[in-house]
Amino acid sequence: MSRAFSSSRFATRLSVCAGTALLLGACLDHPLKPVVYDKTTEDETTVAIAINKDVDILFVIDNSGSMAEEQALLSKNFAAFIGVLEADDVLANYRIGITTTDSGNPRCPAATYKPEGGNLVLSSCLDRIDQGEFSFNSVDFSTTCSDYCTKRDQDLMVRPTATAVDKTEAPRKWIERIEKTSNIAGVADNTEAFQCYGPQGVAGCGFESHLESMYLALAAAQSKDSKNNYGFLREAAILSIVIISDEADCSYNPDPEIKKVFTTNKVFWNDPAVDTAPTSALCWRAGVDCTGGPGTYTECHAQDWDKDGKKTDDPTAAVLQPVSKYIDFVKKIEMAKQEIDGNQRVLISLINGVPIGYEKFDTEIPYEDLPADDDNQINFGIGPGCILGDPKMPEAIAVPAVREREFAEAFLDDPKKERNLYSICQQSYAGALESIATKIRDQIVPACMPSCVRDKDRTTEVLDPNCRLIETDIDGNETDIVQCKEVNGEWTAGGGATVCFATLIDKNGKQTLSKIDNISDYCNDEGFNLEFILVRSAPAAAGTTISANCELSDNRTLDCPNL
Repeated sequence: MSRAFSSSRFATRLSVCAGTALLLGACLDHPLKPVVYDKTTEDETTVAIAINKDVDILFVIDNSGSMAEEQALLSKNFAAFIGVLEADDVLANYRIGITTTDSGNPRCPAATYKPEGGNLVLSSCLDRIDQGEFSFNSVDFSTTCSDYCTKRDQDLMVRPTATAVDKTEAPRKWIERIEKTSNIAGVADNTEAFQCYGPQGVAGCGFESHLESMYLALAAAQSKDSKNNYGFLREAAILSIVIISDEADCSYNPDPEIKKVFTTNKVFWNDPAVDTAPTSALCWRAGVDCTGGPGTYTECHAQDWDKDGKKTDDPTAAVLQPVSKYIDFVKKIEMAKQEIDGNQRVLISLINGVPIGYEKFDTEIPYEDLPADDDNQINFGIGPGCILGDPKMPEAIAVPAVREREFAEAFLDDPKKERNLYSICQQSYAGALESIATKIRDQIVPACMPSCVRDKDRTTEVLDPNCRLIETDIDGNETDIVQCKEVNGEWTAGGGATVCFATLIDKNGKQTLSKIDNISDYCNDEGFNLEFILVRSAPAAAGTTISANCELSDNRTLDCPNL
């Protein structure tokens, strides 16, 4: 089906259970009378679609020594992100998981740096100030947290919730809001929750592993052995990954001989003759190759190098993990989601070393050397990908994005027409965060019934469907869902029910007197004659599924002429 639509036109029609897809089985079940219908283009008697407001969002935040101002900006502007997801015409059922870029490195002893290694983090940054996480080189950066957070862990409560893989309610290591209900108590809203939980400090390893941290976080979310992450990912949920960093990815190969490039093998060091330790420029040299130059380069791309400084096609010999490892891993997640909803894409967004305006095709990433004695050239091996302020005394600089850019571009339909990369060198992240959230919103689509439904009464202009919706819990117990009633211009269950379903049937807004039963432009344009919504007054139990039996048309030419 075509995806050319604006979600703002139809998002109001979505209200769905938490943690589940809505399966619409066009089965001819008792007490509905079986019918024969035109099977010219469709020969299945059962079809399925995903009605889905569920969104899982993973933030991978650089917690190295240069990231204090950037983390503060993230907190300051986070309302722009939440505002899109919680808008009345979206009401996403979202989860937000947070981890860092610190997955360890031979340069960063684990006992000192305590790498997260992809584990989700959910503790107040005020408490972590006391643990030294906001101090770097004896400089105090605690205001990164305290300017926006006033609540310690003792002031906050993570309400116990269930997941699709664990129906026992327990506190989870993520922020979530399901059917307008947050799992975080003690704050005014989830913007405030993120402002306390989001800042990750500046004490993390300066050899950042953006991609490996992301990989470990998502792998753990699918592993029963993970206490922090398991159950975070929902099978049918939209997945968004947001990486925020000012340096190059350094996801290293843990092979004992290969990782000596960080300790005793100086092949990628700035000046092997005199250096006693490498800078993070090693991460650039060991994972990137550029054409043209020196001075100004035509382009730069991810390149695998071996421990002897030679190009290699052997992923096991590469100093840094090949970018293809991470693309293939996330592509498998995406493919599994597309088995439920063929239009769904994993969304990858970066706030990193690209120029301001890069997402709008106004500019390209500069790949340029600086004078050999310039501190940026010494530290990073190349000039910055972006600068904020006076180049001689910049407020912020960032290494050009290469490996992480190629990872993100692998999930775009056409990188020449679409960019999900935003500059970390800007004074506000509000626009970037709103844009990232808007792309998530645009993945939320209406629940069109993907078959032609029979009109029981063709004497009227409007469709009169015969459908039955059933809710099935994680143990297989089935319950009929009542049909919603319209009360004062709103759908309501009535009778104490916590869930009801409504059928949207008015194709042009004039077939009925109701103003809330209009079928969405999206479903209408596709030629379908029925759309469903679920209305809930309380979150569904984890693992709940919804099935629907509808009597199908025996005359599609008449009932669905545009299908």
